[in-house]
Amino acid sequence: MELKVEKVGDVSVIKVPGRSLEASNVEEFKQDILPILNESGRVVLDIKNLDFVDSSGLGAFLSCLRTLNERGGDLKIAGMTKAVRALFEVVRMHRICDSFDTVDEATKAFE
Repeated sequence: MELKVEKVGDVSVIKVPGRSLEASNVEEFKQDILPILNESGRVVLDIKNLDFVDSSGLGAFLSCLRTLNERGGDLKIAGMTKAVRALFEVVRMHRICDSFDTVDEATKAFE
């Protein structure tokens, strides 16, 4: 999975490619994102292209958050589709991880 990273000040914005994050590709996602998380303290995941996330995808987001929090960092999520936002709300993940409509809003939230 080719993750594209853009720096906005000291915030790493990671664009998650593809239409889904699920059991079939979550291990590749976790493997590819770990080096970025180890170099960054503040991360925004841009997931505007994701139409589907299953429980393993949610677990991967939580793993990212935990990795960053252990080092004093934080994770914000930007660009959720309606379907993904509904899932976040059903499992109450929106109470654990901050989400924003746009990458710009998410990066500004770190200020």
